[in-house]
Amino acid sequence: MPDDCLFCKIVAGEIPSTPVLDRENVYAFRDVAPAAPVHVLVVPKRHIGDVRDLQAADGDVLIEMFQAANEIAASEGIAETGYRVIFNVGRDAGQTVFHLHMHLVGGKPLGGVGPG
Repeated sequence: MPDDCLFCKIVAGEIPSTPVLDRENVYAFRDVAPAAPVHVLVVPKRHIGDVRDLQAADGDVLIEMFQAANEIAASEGIAETGYRVIFNVGRDAGQTVFHLHMHLVGGKPLGGVGPG
C-alpha cells in the first residue's frame, strides 16, 4: 500500500467513510461529492493503481467489483431504471485517486454517452 493512497487509508479505516458494502476483496462507500442521487465508489481492498495495472490474476477482483455494483444497484433501487459504472483512467479522464475504483452512478436520467 502506498503511504499516500487515500482509498487504501479508507479501506484500512484510517479515514472515515460511509460504507455501503464490505466483501472479502472489495469495499464500497458513498462518494463525498456525489454526481447523482446514488454515487458509490467500489474499490478493491488490495492496492491496484488503475486499469492499466490490472493483471490476469486480478480477474476475480474485477468480477467481485461488478457483482458488488449489481448488488448495490438493487439495494439502492436503481437496478431496474438503470445506472452507470465508470472507470476513469489517467488524469485526462478525471482520475484523481490512483487506486482502481469504479463509480456506480444513478438515481436520475444520466443522458447518453456514445451510440446506444
